[in-house]
Amino acid sequence: MSENEKEELEQSLTGYKQKINHVSKASLTWDKELIFVGRTQEGYEIEFDAHVQWGCKPTDALLLSLAGCMGIDVVMFLQKMKMELENFKVDIVGERNTTPPQYFKTVEIVLHLTGKSLNAKKVARAVSLSHEKYCSVYNSLRKDMEVKVSYNITDTASNNNGSRSAAMTPEPGA
Repeated sequence: MSENEKEELEQSLTGYKQKINHVSKASLTWDKELIFVGRTQEGYEIEFDAHVQWGCKPTDALLLSLAGCMGIDVVMFLQKMKMELENFKVDIVGERNTTPPQYFKTVEIVLHLTGKSLNAKKVARAVSLSHEKYCSVYNSLRKDMEVKVSYNITDTASNNNGSRSAAMTPEPGA
């Protein structure tokens, strides 16, 4: 990515996420047994269940929140970069500490991108921007958590239909 392209992208991101509520509110209500219903200030609900019969575990919701935040950032950045993205998927795996507190020690994120003439440098820049500056969930987690991000790009414009992949490992605490 050229310096000019980087500057253009930075300028286009001016104001990104400035329209968010600076205070988030939610409520959690005990339903029965170890089942709780969370409700966002916008009215969306998510069910939490310690036994994973009626809802997800809070730790799964945390992983999905990280994947969702990063996914929103990366797709929006690639759209601003005029990339022709056709499909996007995030796989995420977290390894937890074996004793309480059972926080996530490591998280591995794999982005799967499909599109026409996707530029690996622009994908790397979008991932970097999300991690370094814009992903609120990532930046709210423990600074000693190791996060590995990699991505696979499938180019539908080429005849070889091959995939390219790369990996990024941010410094712990960065």
